[in-house]
Amino acid sequence: MPVRILGILNLSPDSFSDGGRFSAPDVAVAHGRSLVEDGAWAVDIGAVSSNPDSAGLPEEAELERLRAVLDGLGGVRVSVDTFAPGVQRALAAEVDVLNDIRGFPDPSVWPVLADADCTLVVMHALQEGPADRRDSDPDTVVDRVMRFFDARLEALVGAGIAEDRVVLDPGMGFFLGSRPEASLAVLRAVPALCTRYGRPVLISVSRKSFLGALIGGRPPLERGPATLAAELFAVDAGATWIRTHDVRALTDALAVREALYGHTMPPDGRRVEPTPPTSTAP
Repeated sequence: MPVRILGILNLSPDSFSDGGRFSAPDVAVAHGRSLVEDGAWAVDIGAVSSNPDSAGLPEEAELERLRAVLDGLGGVRVSVDTFAPGVQRALAAEVDVLNDIRGFPDPSVWPVLADADCTLVVMHALQEGPADRRDSDPDTVVDRVMRFFDARLEALVGAGIAEDRVVLDPGMGFFLGSRPEASLAVLRAVPALCTRYGRPVLISVSRKSFLGALIGGRPPLERGPATLAAELFAVDAGATWIRTHDVRALTDALAVREALYGHTMPPDGRRVEPTPPTSTAP
């Protein structure tokens, strides 16, 4: 399966990396279209930031902020990043993807989701809402992710939601805990997640704090190379959905990757290790 890139479009004024840059609907629409031109499969639009220092927003205001941009993105495949049940009910039949950082925990929304056709990105998080700076044990975080997906998939499928509509996102950064080791452990576990569930896995590491911690505390806008390295690692591990700010960089990197691996790249995207050369020494 080719890698599907979700281009991040933040409408909130308090996003951790580009807060306020795309608050004006016309600017947001132009940026959304540029993400598609750069290679995004869909534009992932968020009207409420999930970073630990963000302010909340009433559902009505969130929906109004989203519609002001959705109306201008006709012809563009759209994902909406929201954990608000009312927003999910309102948009389930109108968008291509719903992306919930809480993994759709509200049973009252499940009948609406079951009747819709949109893809559902079910994300795992330690929290029940926006990220916070709690600690977690990197040695047990992968087991926690799997227990969460086991329970949530059973509940959603039991509610009539087709499993083939589900994409799994294990969460990254503060969603897994304040220590970078937790995110690294989950990235290394992507092959196990692909094997266990047989569902597409989405990875969203773009500009996140754990990458900043690994490269000397650089701010979000200086984490591009670190982001790309982690994204390519995730693709080599089997992730087939990547959510990113810098679509062009990832598109270009994937093109070079494909040229290098050529026919040795299997359909599931996992890297094939090259065969060591045969020694010709006497």
